[in-house]
Amino acid sequence: MSRLPAVVIDNGTGFTKMGYAGNSQPSFIIPSAIGIKEKAAIGESAQRRLGKGLEDLDFFIGEEAVDNQKTYAIYNPIRHGIVEDWDLMEKYWEQAIFKYLRAEPEDHYFLLTEPPLNTPENREYTAEIMFESFNVPGLYIAVQAVLALAASWPSVEKLKRKLTGTVIDSGDGVTHVIPVVEGYVIGSSIKHIPIAGRDITLFVQQLLREREPQIPPEDSMEVAKVIKERYSYVCSDLAKEFQKFDEERSKYIKQYDGQHSVTKKPYAVEVGYERFLGPEIFFHPEFANPDFTASISSVTDAVIQSCPIDTRRGLYSNIVLSGGTTMFKNFALRLKRDISKCVETRIAISEQLSHGQLKPKPIEVNVVSHNMQRYAVWFGGSMLASTPEFYKVCHTKRDYDEYGPSICRHNPVFGTMA
Repeated sequence: MSRLPAVVIDNGTGFTKMGYAGNSQPSFIIPSAIGIKEKAAIGESAQRRLGKGLEDLDFFIGEEAVDNQKTYAIYNPIRHGIVEDWDLMEKYWEQAIFKYLRAEPEDHYFLLTEPPLNTPENREYTAEIMFESFNVPGLYIAVQAVLALAASWPSVEKLKRKLTGTVIDSGDGVTHVIPVVEGYVIGSSIKHIPIAGRDITLFVQQLLREREPQIPPEDSMEVAKVIKERYSYVCSDLAKEFQKFDEERSKYIKQYDGQHSVTKKPYAVEVGYERFLGPEIFFHPEFANPDFTASISSVTDAVIQSCPIDTRRGLYSNIVLSGGTTMFKNFALRLKRDISKCVETRIAISEQLSHGQLKPKPIEVNVVSHNMQRYAVWFGGSMLASTPEFYKVCHTKRDYDEYGPSICRHNPVFGTMA
């Protein structure tokens, strides 16, 4: 049966990726922000927003909303991956589908993503909006971690592809460590780490502010972001890295040339220790957040240890990275080294306690990094939605009309995909 390709939309806290199934990259990546006109009247904000006639259509999403923030109130309908304002979310999807993707929703099946601990009620709200407002023929709501696992398949041999693994998903606003076994998330073991891309940018900004007074205050955030993305990497040993920079300054210290956003005057910034100190807060969070001291490797190890004992080997052997903040050079190598150290120490202790009578079998630790990490969740959705099996597991409009939104409380896992 010939169909138009499915629409894949990955709504994140910072950015939304959207495009068509079968493509290797999303067609649009825009901020998850919406700008609306608000009346200065008394009453509930949701009621005030309901305009009369054409006023209701007067809103912007993404970059356009950010550009119009002087005359429009800017809102983010998603916090920590969970939708908080459904009226705004419906408007956001409306412009995403009609204005950006230029799609007729009645002609396309839809794949939407959800965070690991999304509530069943939220799935029902999503189903209501998609089937009632947009009249879509089919809908599948996929867990982001499962899609991230699927996105790593092109870099793995066909026989080794599996839906069991530990996903480290780190974007702009939040980092999660999520264990997935046979396509199902072990919800009780998920851990949240309060360090992500935005925290690294703020930390780099703080380091530059103390040392480079010529950076204009209004540009400092943008400069820190560019330096983080262009020059940063993960080092293997902090002390040795400081020593290297001190001994061979000309080799390691880079120069960033910027232009004042208002006066257009050029200025130069020396980029030194920030290059490795920024990403280092994943492994030494106390540098940036005194309340949180557990490194990302010890959190990952604790997550796997809290899972059922017969799943742990599979979870250690397939640690998959997802999200733009995991793309620092050498991040996967450092993570693998630190987790292996935790595992080997534990094995040595258990052997010692048994006085040499038990010889535990070594545990293989493997961290998978691949080209699609930045858009891993969207790319995984694009791959799965382009298979014939996708249409079998979708919830259809006919099912919705017969049984109601509760059908979306459970979404069957792609069984034969691997």
